Amino acid sequence: MKILIVGTGYVGATTAMVFAETGWQVTGLDVDAGKIERLKEGRLHFHEPGLEELIAKHVRSGRLQFTTDKAAAIAGHDVVFICVGTPSGTDGGADLRYVRQAAEDIARHMDGYKLVVTKSTVPVGTQERIKAWIAQAQPAPLPFDVASNPEFLREGKAVEDALRPDRIVIGADGRRAAERLKSLYVSFACPRLVTTPRTAELIKYASNSFLATKISFMNELAKLCDKLEVNVSEVAEGMGLDPRIGPSFLQAGLGYGGSCFPKDVSELVGAARKHDADLRILEQVMDVNRTQSAYLLDKARLRLGGFAGRTVAVLGLAFKPDTDDIREAPALRIIDRLLREGAAVRLYDPVASLPGGADYRAVAVCEEAEDALRDADAVMLCTEWPAFGRIDWEEAKRLLGQPNFFDGRNMLDAERMRRIGYYYQGIGSGY
Repeated sequence: MKILIVGTGYVGATTAMVFAETGWQVTGLDVDAGKIERLKEGRLHFHEPGLEELIAKHVRSGRLQFTTDKAAAIAGHDVVFICVGTPSGTDGGADLRYVRQAAEDIARHMDGYKLVVTKSTVPVGTQERIKAWIAQAQPAPLPFDVASNPEFLREGKAVEDALRPDRIVIGADGRRAAERLKSLYVSFACPRLVTTPRTAELIKYASNSFLATKISFMNELAKLCDKLEVNVSEVAEGMGLDPRIGPSFLQAGLGYGGSCFPKDVSELVGAARKHDADLRILEQVMDVNRTQSAYLLDKARLRLGGFAGRTVAVLGLAFKPDTDDIREAPALRIIDRLLREGAAVRLYDPVASLPGGADYRAVAVCEEAEDALRDADAVMLCTEWPAFGRIDWEEAKRLLGQPNFFDGRNMLDAERMRRIGYYYQGIGSGY
């Protein structure tokens, strides 16, 4: 079988790579000619460690190709994965316009049986809508199946997750679609769960929402830890040793961001409301996350006596390390507040960039972390890039106007930072 990937963003490019790596002939299709030209040269249009090298490898081998020709691509492939974006719409639900466009393109150009697979994160019931869109747009009736195969990729760890997944979920309402899709993953040793399409669609939302709940729970607990003079990191370590809980996503900090958790939690809550159901826990999860960055700002404001006229070094912009994704990044909320309250902001991130527009023209974007630190009244660490852990913070203290350090990711050793002369505050550090 030959595989077509519709959409060459984060999910599409990673999916194309993993199938090429496991021996399939793959083509990536996108309407963005600039992206396609870069990919033909083996170059990515976003930052994801290790992915560019593997894409380049398979472009050179001929196993992975890229095109903008919809008609030829759809006609020439047996399995078509829809990997287009599903941004939040104005009503808070997923905007499926790109999914519908892909479905209608498939309908117009298919020349025989196709297995259409939704990899994009879509609301429950979307598989049924795709079937209807394809049937309505076909010039003449041709057989097809539509299945769901959600992705579970972590930004910054996409290669690892794609090549060594912890599970593969297949949502199909017929044996033919399920068996064909399972055959694409024959080389993977992980569990393969076959469900209905609706179940598969909900598994994706439920998984991300549960992980977001763990994060918000720890962030709430961290505030109590500060009151009780208990270190939340030690509490998390003790909790994580229980196999029923596990150590993942127990790190207190500034909250979650990125393209998945905020959108998926919000859309699941919205779907529940449409069906006259309440997901009150998730509503609180969202509320905690919206206000979490203010908690660190309150600590800094109290220490500095206000931000007006102060210079603040912000270390890290991306919502997490090893990505350039700034969607819903907590650092943006912090920068916005600092600017509104009259601070001079110096920013350093090794990969990510501020969005365009007038809102951030006042921010001094620095080439090196040391440039951001120079003469600053406070440091706010917003992304736990490994490079920040390698800074000689005893030497760096000499660059600062005042050695005030607010660690939004609990990345550094609090006792050491205080010992070498910093006023150091984390999230739930117990002081």
